[in-house]
Amino acid sequence: MKLQRLLAVARKEFIHVARDWRSLFLSLAIPVILIMLFGYALTLDLRKVPMVVWDQSQSSQSRDLLALFSGSPYFSIIGYYDNYKNLQLDLDRGNAMVAVVIPSDFAQKIIGQKKVAIQIIGDGSDANTSRLAMGYAATVGMIYSANITARKMQLAGRKNLSPPVEMVSRSWYNPDLRSQNVIIPGIIAIVMVVIAAMLTSVTIAREWETGTMEQLISTPLKGPELIFGKVIPYFVIGMVDVALAVAMGKWLFDVPIVGASGLLFAMAAIFLTGALFWGMSLSIILKSQVLANQIAIVSGYLPTLILSGFVFAIENMPGPIQCITYIVPARYFIAILRGIYLKGIGLEILWLDALLLSVYALVMIFLANRKFKFKLE
Repeated sequence: MKLQRLLAVARKEFIHVARDWRSLFLSLAIPVILIMLFGYALTLDLRKVPMVVWDQSQSSQSRDLLALFSGSPYFSIIGYYDNYKNLQLDLDRGNAMVAVVIPSDFAQKIIGQKKVAIQIIGDGSDANTSRLAMGYAATVGMIYSANITARKMQLAGRKNLSPPVEMVSRSWYNPDLRSQNVIIPGIIAIVMVVIAAMLTSVTIAREWETGTMEQLISTPLKGPELIFGKVIPYFVIGMVDVALAVAMGKWLFDVPIVGASGLLFAMAAIFLTGALFWGMSLSIILKSQVLANQIAIVSGYLPTLILSGFVFAIENMPGPIQCITYIVPARYFIAILRGIYLKGIGLEILWLDALLLSVYALVMIFLANRKFKFKLE
């Protein structure tokens, strides 16, 4: 493989990319769109859940309880009603996620130091959000109960009883539990897969469809020179997209990089290489721009989104599906990204993920060259 011929192919492909301004624009605009879309729309944080209330007690005790809900960052009381029909109507329309019903004897039981049940109704059509919201509502009830108990002990002149066991929780690596800190690193993998699928999956197929491949075969150009020469421009574009994604994550969503930025870009380069050569392999095998592009997006984007641990925890998946995730390269890349972004760890811990990612890139390079050599023959 001669460097002069390889650079000539790379120069030719750079010129083609520059002339095809639509594809160039998309390759730079898609990362921005994906980061904005996922960063703002895909959030796992529970904030300002709309709540409706039926306060049958209408007492100072019930108002104290509702003040805890309205003062919480997790709930927003949007309506007060005096019947179940209006509560159900808001839940049916999706205006409210949670409804709270305080019984009429609430104040009397609180004063009489008796147990009282408060009804919490959740919209189970959104199971995850409803489960979290009802859990937070139960926590608010526990806080109110603890406040009542402490107040009564103070009035009786007794000291507050300290629980024998105190659970002190603390979150490492992401103290505020911001979902953006987890989502933004995963978006980098999504961006790279989409860009790689969109760009390289059509390169060789375009040469076949336009009839220029026969001319290339008749030249002294060798298969690896053509393949690597065509990949180089898209590798540069892909790394620019990575830098763009990292910059937007830092300045737009305030997601810091705790670990080494150099290691992050090095791992991104390995993953990008594998993704580009996977798209190149499809382009070589299928010889159709449309078909290769569609299969590249489906085979790259969907597994990265669903089976990599980006959105759904792999530990919660059925056993057979967990086994399938081991062949999804984005699983290892996202683990590396989160390790660098959030934990600040290096290859002393991430070496296995980095090794498997390197094996993936080497296999894709071998596959593309093997298939193209066969076509040249």
